[in-house]
Amino acid sequence: MKKIKFGLIPRLILAIILGVIIGRYLPAWFVRIPVTFSQIFGAFLNFIIPLMIIGFVTKGIADLGEGAGKLLAITVLMAYASTIVAGSLSYLMSKSIFPSFLSSGLIQNIQQSQGKELTAYFEVPIKPFFEVTGAIVFAFMMGISVSGLRRNGSGEHMYGIINEFNEIITNVLAKAIVPLLPFFILGNFANMSYSGSVFAVLSVFWRIFICIIILHLSYITVLFLISGSYAKKNPWTLIKNQVRGYITAVGVQSSVATLPVNLECADANGVDREISEFVLPLGATVHMPGSMITITACTFTILSMYNMPHGFGLILKFIAILGIAMVAAPGAPGGAVMSALPFLPVVGIDPSGAMATLLISLYLTQDSFGTAANISGDNALAVIVEKIYFSKIKSKSEKNFD
Repeated sequence: MKKIKFGLIPRLILAIILGVIIGRYLPAWFVRIPVTFSQIFGAFLNFIIPLMIIGFVTKGIADLGEGAGKLLAITVLMAYASTIVAGSLSYLMSKSIFPSFLSSGLIQNIQQSQGKELTAYFEVPIKPFFEVTGAIVFAFMMGISVSGLRRNGSGEHMYGIINEFNEIITNVLAKAIVPLLPFFILGNFANMSYSGSVFAVLSVFWRIFICIIILHLSYITVLFLISGSYAKKNPWTLIKNQVRGYITAVGVQSSVATLPVNLECADANGVDREISEFVLPLGATVHMPGSMITITACTFTILSMYNMPHGFGLILKFIAILGIAMVAAPGAPGGAVMSALPFLPVVGIDPSGAMATLLISLYLTQDSFGTAANISGDNALAVIVEKIYFSKIKSKSEKNFD
C-alpha cells in the first residue's frame, strides 16, 4: 500500500485545532505541559536564529558573487526592487483594508487576555552564541569577503566551510525545528485559548488569507503587463503560459522542485534558454515578491492586533532588510518565514514568542501560493532580462559594423 504523507500544513492546522481544544476544555495543570515545551523550544529557536543568519545569509551572498557580471547585477537589482515594491504594496493594502477587520473591540479582547496566560513549569536558559545584530554584520562581512576572494581565484577552502555549515543548519531545521513546529504552535495556541484571545485572532485569519492571494495574483499580472509591453510580447499570452508553473508551485510548495516546469513556461514564452537557465535559478534565490507580500501583511496584522507601532517607515525598514536576508529562504525548510524570524525584533516582535507563532501560522497556511507568486514573477523578469541582453548585443554589433 502507498504510504500517505501527512504534510506540514495539515500538521500545523491540526496543531492549532488541538491547541484550541486543550486550552479551552482541559485544566490549567495539563495546559501548562505543552506551554512548557513551547517555552523551551522558543529558547532553542532563539539560540539557532543567529546561526541561521550566518549559515544561510553568508552562503547566499558568497554565491551571488559568481555569475555573468552586468547581467547578474541587473537581475539582482530588478529582483530586489520588485521585492521591495511588493512589500510596500502589501503594506498599503493592509493599511487600507485590514483596519476594518481589526475592530477596537477585537484588539481590546486580545490585550485584556495577555495577563491571563499560563507560565511554564520550568525554563531551560539557552543563551545564543551571537546577538542577532552581530550575526548579521558577521554574515555580510564574511559573504562579501569570500565572494571577493573567489573572484580572485582563492577562498575556496573558506567557501567549503561556509557551504558545509549551511548544510548543518539546514539539517537542524529539517530534522529538529520544522518537525517540532506543530508542537510549538500547539502549546502557544493552547495558552492563547486558555487566556481567551485565540478566537479573536482566528476570526481574521481567513479574511487576511483572501486579501493576500488577491494581491499575489494582481502583482503577478502587473509584472507580466510590464514585461510584455517592454519586450513587445502579448502579456496575456505570457500569463496563460505561466498558469502551469503557478499550479505546479501551489502543489509542490517548492521553488526548486518547480524549476523544470518553470523553464518550460519560459520556453513557451519564447525566452532564450541560456537566459532562462540563468535568471530562473537566480530568481528562485533573490526574487521573493509573493513571500514578501505575505510576510508584510501578516506582520502588519500582528502589530495592529497588539497595538504596537506599525508605521510605514518602520515596516519599510523591515522590508528592506528582509529583501536582502531572504536569500536564505530557499535553503531553509519553511521558506521565507524562517528567514524572517531573526529580523522580527526590527518591528518589536520576539522571534520565540506568541506573536511569532501567529506569524508562522499565518504564513505557512498559504506558503504554496507565495511560492507560486515568486516563481511566476521570475519568468516575468526573465522576459525583461532577455530583452535587455539582446538589445545590448544588437547595439554592440551595430557599432562594430559602423
